[in-house]
Amino acid sequence: MSKIRIYELAKELNISSKKLIELLLEEFGVKVKNHMSAIEDEDAELIKEFMEESKDKEDKDDEEDGKEDQKNKKPHKHNNKGGNNKEINKKDSKQEKEDSENEDSQESIKIEDTITVKEFSEKIGKPSTEVIKQLIFMGVMAAINQEIDFNTAQKLGEKFDVTVLKEERDVDKEAVEQEDEEDEEINLEKRPPIITVMGHVDHGKTSLLDAIRKSKVTATEAGGITQHIGAYTVNINNEKITFLDTPGHEAFTAMRARGAQITDIVILVVAADDGIMPQTAEAISHCKAADVPMVVAINKIDRPGANVDKVKQELTEYDLVPEDWGGNTICIPVSAHTKEGIDTLLEMVLLTAEMQELKANPHRNAKGTVIEAKLDKGRGAVATLLVQNGTLRVGDSIIVGNTYGRVRALFDDKGKKIKSAGPSIPVEVLGLSEVPAAGDRFHQVKNEKTAREIADKRKQKIREEYLQSTHKVSLENLYNQIKEGKVKELNIIVKADVQGSIEALKQSLQKLSNEEVKVRVIHGAVGAINETDVTLASASNAIIIGFNVRPDVNAQSAAEKEAVDIKTYRVIYNAIEDIKAAMVGMLEPDYKETVLGKAEIRQTYKISNVGTIAGCYVVQGKMVRNSKARVIRDGIVIFESELASLKRFKDDVKEVAEGYECGLSIEKFNDIKEGDIIEDYVMEEVKKKEL
Repeated sequence: MSKIRIYELAKELNISSKKLIELLLEEFGVKVKNHMSAIEDEDAELIKEFMEESKDKEDKDDEEDGKEDQKNKKPHKHNNKGGNNKEINKKDSKQEKEDSENEDSQESIKIEDTITVKEFSEKIGKPSTEVIKQLIFMGVMAAINQEIDFNTAQKLGEKFDVTVLKEERDVDKEAVEQEDEEDEEINLEKRPPIITVMGHVDHGKTSLLDAIRKSKVTATEAGGITQHIGAYTVNINNEKITFLDTPGHEAFTAMRARGAQITDIVILVVAADDGIMPQTAEAISHCKAADVPMVVAINKIDRPGANVDKVKQELTEYDLVPEDWGGNTICIPVSAHTKEGIDTLLEMVLLTAEMQELKANPHRNAKGTVIEAKLDKGRGAVATLLVQNGTLRVGDSIIVGNTYGRVRALFDDKGKKIKSAGPSIPVEVLGLSEVPAAGDRFHQVKNEKTAREIADKRKQKIREEYLQSTHKVSLENLYNQIKEGKVKELNIIVKADVQGSIEALKQSLQKLSNEEVKVRVIHGAVGAINETDVTLASASNAIIIGFNVRPDVNAQSAAEKEAVDIKTYRVIYNAIEDIKAAMVGMLEPDYKETVLGKAEIRQTYKISNVGTIAGCYVVQGKMVRNSKARVIRDGIVIFESELASLKRFKDDVKEVAEGYECGLSIEKFNDIKEGDIIEDYVMEEVKKKEL
């Protein structure tokens, strides 16, 4: 007996796959997984009959409704006496009067988004010492000239019986409110899906994009490949698909960290002769954290060593079960070289998009995101914008992040001048005052004066925010954030020296979940903590836990800049206990580790009766005699001890500063090699905070 797939039947019936799946469940009690599932031909015939009957019934009902409307055109009297309504109105007005009197009796102040402690104390007429004291009780450490945000000020006001209100007339707020206005269903129209291609290096991402360009972009107006901008649109079955040419998951996550959720679907490219590699695993983690649907393209099937089943098996280890194995992940074998499977891949992308019901309103002011931007010698600031809603036209005034401008010219993905661009269409824009950052949001405003005003205000805000304390989650403030309801889910990134430790930590940490907060390990990998991990942690508001590994220099500076909490451990039990204690509000560290410096071993010397001496170059901070030290090899801690000796030429010295060479030896450890990093640190006692 033959079968028919859901999406094929939906095409015949001229309805969406999603609607057909709902109909099967509601009317026939048949539960199907997704649009790729198949049903018997007999069942399909029954559905067709049911749809025809429903259509006939609807036509009859419409006729009867028309007749009924004609009858009811005569006006009819209401028999309400109105007595009860009067009583209710009296009660309501009395209640409103009482409420307004209560509000008047309570003092109120108006502030903008932020206010300094000094200004707040002056506004409420209380000494600044009293205000600072209340802030400490709230768990906020702020000096007299430091700024506090509106939410903190509101809670602080409650302590002094003062109502804190937000300052009216905020141009930026008005523009953002206008941007975030919800569109009515009647104005929404179908828009092309926006696709990002991700995967490991040398797995064929660029080749696949080239193959799509050559096979699907013809000499028609409907499609084109970018020679000018970092995005392009192709045409398949009279429907458009927009591809973002942003390489790698770093760009994808960096944009997400800036609040730009622009990708609808991710095509994950995996080489059939290579399988899942570290970057592929990272890309999967980033897609899951962003909650973006994935279509897996198993590339290079024309190669002699290709093994599609092996790739599918490896995918199951990351909870991606292929459809033909009973899962929900669409896996399409393709060859960028022979063009095999390209059509099927694009068709599956369109089907996945159909299930998402992607819509936008082209009849409103334009808004969207910056894909990339540059400074051109002849043309000035040039930005590639992706319009996500509305229509952008030449002459429109736009605000882009903290810059602004008036659209002087628009170019499409073929470098051709155009007058307007609708939803999901990438365009190159001229006319901005400065070069914006990738991931910045843009939206259209009524005139250039308003745009300039908002841009100036945003620049001021950025300066203020730079001085403000961060609200990123850390183990120290976790309990307070749980209590305030800010944290419902604790995201953790685990890095360790061996795979077994990652699995053990993952399972143990996930078991700590309770009713108030769910612990979720969003990424786990072997090796040193790097900048990519910090970017993912920043975008997902996660904590990084390192087991027997250390952060590299770039990761450390990025973590300080993004205020990401990195915790390193040598014992798994300690990591689990710290997370557990943080969740119940009992974490009070008695000691804090302070890294003094790092030195790279350039040469080693073996001296009899003494041991191995390391000739080092201090790359960061300083090396201090008798301080604690750890030996790091390829990002993994191999030994912890103390500095036994520290010399500069032949002299014993107390410390050696950054940029100088020195000789040192490690207590009870001689297996040092060239290229090892010696990190010296001290444990400082931290006074417990008084509650």
